[in-house]
Amino acid sequence: MGAGTRGEERRAEILRAAFEVIAERGYRAASLGAIAERVGLTQQGLLHYFPTKEALLIAVLGERDQWDAMPDSQWRLDLLTSLVDYNAMRPTVIQTFSALLGESVTEDHPAREFFTRRYEAVRETMAALLRAEYGDRLPGGLTPEQVAPLVTAVMDGLQYQWLLAPDEVDMPQAFRDFITLLAGVTVTRDG
Repeated sequence: MGAGTRGEERRAEILRAAFEVIAERGYRAASLGAIAERVGLTQQGLLHYFPTKEALLIAVLGERDQWDAMPDSQWRLDLLTSLVDYNAMRPTVIQTFSALLGESVTEDHPAREFFTRRYEAVRETMAALLRAEYGDRLPGGLTPEQVAPLVTAVMDGLQYQWLLAPDEVDMPQAFRDFITLLAGVTVTRDG
């Protein structure tokens, strides 16, 4: 095994540990020492791979986004529901993302710029997806640009509710219900 491969494996191991520690403690309380200990390194050894805590954070966020990466032109509404299904199978990733998102709203948080740019891109992708599905107006009369932030808010809001009460909130079903509401379709559900 080459030195490059071993280094890549070690970086991946550190990123997994960082996800876990951030999910458990939040970014501000997650120490490099705790992350290093989890992977059997000293803090100095971890700094060889990630020179600062901020560099590690940005790598964690970038890695998380790579898991969901798909060219914007390939997103469809049914794939969004599949993404919600997929997210329901990885609570630690969603917990980490949600903790970082919540913390990032403060002025000096190192992930603030990342999330600001990410949400701009997500709203653009959502608007394009909605336009491809419904044209220039959704059944309720709103434009894709007006609905795009609402779809994003529902997805993220459902994640928080599901993380807090997974036995009470069926995140995938609730998102399907929202998509049905968007489509303006009348549905009768038993129960």
